[in-house]
Amino acid sequence: MLIAIISGLTALASPAIAHHSFAMFDQTKLLPIKGATVARFHWTNPHSFVVVEFNGTKYVMECNSVNLMSKAGWKFNTLKAGDKVNLVYYPLRDGKPGGMLKTITLPNGTTLNAW
Repeated sequence: MLIAIISGLTALASPAIAHHSFAMFDQTKLLPIKGATVARFHWTNPHSFVVVEFNGTKYVMECNSVNLMSKAGWKFNTLKAGDKVNLVYYPLRDGKPGGMLKTITLPNGTTLNAW
């Protein structure tokens, strides 16, 4: 019986352990990029990702979960490689290109929240 209880508690704790902190993003700064080109869009859990290219540099942008992004109007095919977009993001604290995507403006002018 004790083994079953411990196994059950371990299974419940696993998703929480797998999730990372957001301390890697500087949420006191918002940076814009205008005219980026979408390289890839990963519609996955626990977080989706948008990879864009701008001035010869690739930026990896972390987004929310598929479930919450769907509620904000996103779909698996919202972005495709080659799309020109404008975005606003919280940068990585270590200075590498990328961060946590706040908003993205699609080629048709629609602005979507990623968080």
